[in-house]
Amino acid sequence: MKSKRIKKVVREGYAKIAEQGSSCCGSVNSCCGGVDVTQDISRKIGYTEEELKNAPEGANLGLGCGNPVALASLKEGETVLDLGSGAGFDSFLAAQKVGDKGRVIGVDMTPEMIKKAKENAKKGNYRNVEFRLGEIENLPLADASVDVIISNCVINLSPDKERVFRESFRVLTLGGRLMISDIVLLRELPDYIRKSIEAYIGCLSGAIMKDKYIAMIEKAGFQNVKVINETSFPIELMANDPTAKTIMKNLRLTAEKVKGIADSVVSISIQAKR
Repeated sequence: MKSKRIKKVVREGYAKIAEQGSSCCGSVNSCCGGVDVTQDISRKIGYTEEELKNAPEGANLGLGCGNPVALASLKEGETVLDLGSGAGFDSFLAAQKVGDKGRVIGVDMTPEMIKKAKENAKKGNYRNVEFRLGEIENLPLADASVDVIISNCVINLSPDKERVFRESFRVLTLGGRLMISDIVLLRELPDYIRKSIEAYIGCLSGAIMKDKYIAMIEKAGFQNVKVINETSFPIELMANDPTAKTIMKNLRLTAEKVKGIADSVVSISIQAKR
């Protein structure tokens, strides 16, 4: 698939998510299950009750596959960049950790998400958070301008992951930290999944092999690259997620094939230093 086409489809898919206020990617039944299901999935991937309670209503769309904020060891006064900030959930959690002297910048390529995030920031009276429209392959930030980069299940959607990591390295200060949660593969996906646009929006088609993903981070110049956490991709997510249902229906996947795909996918949390 051409990069421009992928970005167009991903942007359109996430625009719909922003408008309907729930995920079609990262959570079980979250397109139709409402807030309770989204909250339940968020708990399972590492968010605390306090974090879920403190974020503005509508900020958590259930799009993540981990909790990078909890692992980022954020300190007061730091400047944090959230790659693919969506409706702002992780950005708002980070803002609480860095305090009034700190700053959080969320970058997202979907105008509808930026609009929703700004509305949420106003609703929650967050004055140390800003959201910028832009691509994570071409970050709208100056060199060495942030202390920490977080990202949650977003880089797998990029058709040029190497550039994302190069850009991340560029904008981090010397000694700055990268902390990301993402979807990677233990085995290659079948061609019919890798070439599926629906699977791309479902956070599957864009995923790459775990070793290759880590190698890209190291190639960008990062040091001390470590996998902090690794969990399997639940089979029930593929079985119940509306986007996954569409994939299975369109591609006529059997239950056995679905299980084989799910067994190939894991969620990992990675940290690294510039």
